[in-house]
Amino acid sequence: MESKQFKEIKGGVVAPKGFQCNGIACGVKVPDSKRLDLGLIVSDVPAVAAATFTSNKFKAAPVRVSKAHLASNGSIRAIVTNSGNANACTGPRGINDAKRMTAVTGEALDVKPNHVLVCSTGIIGVPMPMDRIEAKIPKLVSGLQSTSGDNFAKSIMTSDTLMKSFAIEVPLGTKTVRIGASAKGAGMIRPNMATMLCFITTDAAIGKTELRMMTQSAVEQSFNRISIDGDTSTNDTVMVLANGTAGNRKIQGGSPSARKFRQALDYVMLHMAKLLVSDGERVTKFVEIQVRGAASFTDAKKVAEAVANSMLVKCSWNGSDPNWGRVMHAIGYSRARVREELVDIYFDGLCAAKSGLVTETPIEKLKAAVAKREFTVTIDLNLGEAEHSVFTSDLSQEYVDYNRAEYAVRVS
Repeated sequence: MESKQFKEIKGGVVAPKGFQCNGIACGVKVPDSKRLDLGLIVSDVPAVAAATFTSNKFKAAPVRVSKAHLASNGSIRAIVTNSGNANACTGPRGINDAKRMTAVTGEALDVKPNHVLVCSTGIIGVPMPMDRIEAKIPKLVSGLQSTSGDNFAKSIMTSDTLMKSFAIEVPLGTKTVRIGASAKGAGMIRPNMATMLCFITTDAAIGKTELRMMTQSAVEQSFNRISIDGDTSTNDTVMVLANGTAGNRKIQGGSPSARKFRQALDYVMLHMAKLLVSDGERVTKFVEIQVRGAASFTDAKKVAEAVANSMLVKCSWNGSDPNWGRVMHAIGYSRARVREELVDIYFDGLCAAKSGLVTETPIEKLKAAVAKREFTVTIDLNLGEAEHSVFTSDLSQEYVDYNRAEYAVRVS
């Protein structure tokens, strides 16, 4: 996760110039809770915005409202967020509540409602407690600061155990620009956008078209390459705001500055994506699936995702069991072009299967490889030159215990 090209700095989403944030307790899920669950990011000046949203056909109200706001104007001033309630599958009331969140926030900031984006995360199917949220938005705005992004990062956490905040600075010509990030996500995660939120700020000057292209590319190389449990949520969102306050010459497509900024954005998103997998709900293993030797990129991706999402494979990893047969069966149903007699499988460089057959590698060495907190599974299909990788995790009994009764407990 380290890169000599970029310097890590403090501040998270407020590390870039011209951004403020805050996070407070609102009692979204539990009225008297002191847990931070209402957040706000504000740009001091209008910011160019880009975003990607869930591929789930049942999109949450805040996703629909934010997409409409992005389409209706060329700049964004703020993002208001909450955890504890997804505002999904809540019908017309949910849409009105999401719009109301942007309107009340906009009024407090003296900006138009459609210059405010909204994101929610938490339990599905429960109406938003708008009385509590509206009452706390003035306090949320009055507490804005530009020193630390920690409280905002804490306010978007649900089942996360670790706050996810990150920032780097990047020299561009005679100026230095900064990129800050905050994310949440621990369960219901798989490729094609996961149950996760990620907010990225930058003081770089860049056009809307260029920023959108870079954002889509960076998401494909990061958040669309992770899987924890194979589920895709109704709320997943990545948002990027660029306010241009660094004073750099506006980034133009194809320029050296564009290439460097793209690399920096890719780096930040991949770093955040890996943090999400590492802090997956009750996971004990962080696993990189590397597929090589595929006949096409599509085949490599199919194999990587089939293995990454296999419940049997994940259970094996949880038990530190180097069961290459389960990996092989997932390859077989991936619908990729494969030949059993050509497949090689490695655990952290140790060959478990060669040409589709068991090797003489001592089982104790293989068990030691998958007993590590982090390890790599390499699959060589020996059919071509294409490759693809996915970051995933194991599946634990604790994951099942954690997820078995959330809704019943919430509404009873």
